[in-house]
Order: sequence, then C-alpha cells, then structure tokens
Amino acid sequence: MATAKVLFLALISLVALQQALINASFASNTKCTWGYDNCQINDDRVKLILNKWSGAAIEGYNQFIYGYIDMRIKLVPGNSAAVVTTYYTSSEVKTKNDDHDEIDFEFLGNLTGGDNYYTLHTNIFVNGVGNREEQFRMSWYDPTSDYHHYTIFWNPYMVVWSVDGNVIRVFRNYNDQGIPFPKYKPQRVYSSIWNADDWACQGGKVKTNWTYQPFVANYLNYQEKSCLYTKHKSVKHCNHPSNWYFNAQYKQLTQAQLNTMNSIRNQYLVYNYCTDTKRFNGNFPPECSKPQY
Repeated sequence: MATAKVLFLALISLVALQQALINASFASNTKCTWGYDNCQINDDRVKLILNKWSGAAIEGYNQFIYGYIDMRIKLVPGNSAAVVTTYYTSSEVKTKNDDHDEIDFEFLGNLTGGDNYYTLHTNIFVNGVGNREEQFRMSWYDPTSDYHHYTIFWNPYMVVWSVDGNVIRVFRNYNDQGIPFPKYKPQRVYSSIWNADDWACQGGKVKTNWTYQPFVANYLNYQEKSCLYTKHKSVKHCNHPSNWYFNAQYKQLTQAQLNTMNSIRNQYLVYNYCTDTKRFNGNFPPECSKPQY
C-alpha cells in the first residue's frame, strides 16, 4: 500500500502546482448548519457531537465542479452502535423533484470487541438517483485511535474514493453511453453526525446506547483544490479541457493504485450493489457491466 500512497500524494502535489489551494481551513471554508451547541469549528479543527437531544452538521461555503477534497477524521471510539458520521459532497436541491448529485462517505458505528468493526459506506447519486452502494469492513486499521485521510477526487473521467491515499472505489464516466454521471451541477462539502438506529447497526437490530453519550467525531486539516462555481458560466469553464484535471494522468489509475485497490476490495469489501442479485433480480444498473478501473 505504501507505493500507491506515495504515488497518490505525488499526484496531489502536482495538482497543487497547477491549481491554487483554496484558503484551506474549516474556519474559512465551512459553517455549522445544525446542532449549533454540538458543532465546534476552531481554525482547522472541527468537533461534531451527538447526544440524545441533537446531532450536528457543517457545510462548505464554496461550490465547485470537479476537484479534490480531503480531510482527516477520527471517528467516535468505543460503543458507537447506530451512530453515523458522514463526509460527502452534494449539489443543492432547489425543486420538489429531487435531482441532486452526491458523492458519499458514511461511517456506520458498531459495538466494540470481536468482529464489530465500523462499516465504511460509499454511494453516488446522479440526478437524484443513488442505489449505488459499496460497503467495506474497516478492519485494516483503527479509524478511532488516530486521524485518517478521506479523499474525494472528482473529474470528467471518474469519481475516486480514497483512504489514507489508497483508492478503494472508482465510478467511471459512461455518460456518452447513457449512464448518468455528475457533470454540470455544482457541489459543496458537508459533514454530519446523527443517530440512525433504525437501520445503521446490524440492520437496525442494535440501537444507540445513550449511556455512552456524548459521541464525538473529530475533523482536521481540510483541503480543497477545485474549480470554483461562481455563476452559471462556470459550468462551461469547469468543463473546459484546459483545466488541470483533464490531463492524461488523471484519466485512470496507475498500476500500483490498481493493485492496492484490488487488495483492499478483495479483503474488506462486504457489499457491492453490482453483485446483489436478490435486490435487482438480475437487472443490474447498466454501469455494472462496464469496467470501472
């Protein structure tokens, strides 16, 4: 995994040379939007708290089309059953018809001990349609003892999810073949913590144990390198081939990245919508028949 991580960080360094880093800190880029008493932003640190009365959420000021978002997160330790911590990007929902685009990291808490690991839940919505879930058992590291990097990289070719510089998932652009891909709707970053004991832990069988409250998720080192959306013509600008993320090196993963991703997926992937025959009755979404990497 080390080689893939070095290559990934080198890629990000190259990005930094071609695109100025947006004034990168939580204090300058985000605001509390829910659970104000449970939401603490201090320079480049954020603390989101869940108790019996409220969760908490932040959202970014900037809207963007394509780019790189990274933050370090230390998840809720101990008994976190049914506690959901999120980090995602999303466009705004401006009409009653939900047509938003969204790229998700969701961390589903669990009991402690034995095989009770966190579940890393990923998804992507395009034009309001999700149902593209992949889940990983987070047993190759401890997400609660220290901060770990979680990265979303979105360009015209693909969406990439990474953990500590290691790619875990790719969703490739097949829009020219009629498969929806997020291209035109500006997105912003969001994070939250909330209670989901109706579904999040072992299918809703295990409920939140409030004797362990407060549940605290810590965030650190917000980074964003993106094409800022300021007005409608930004859509055309951000989709222009002169932008750095159109360069050939961002069209596909390196062999080292592929090897590491396949190793992680072979060992820790516990759910893939593209193999769920019962759910789709054999009629899988069209992207499931396409190579993603």
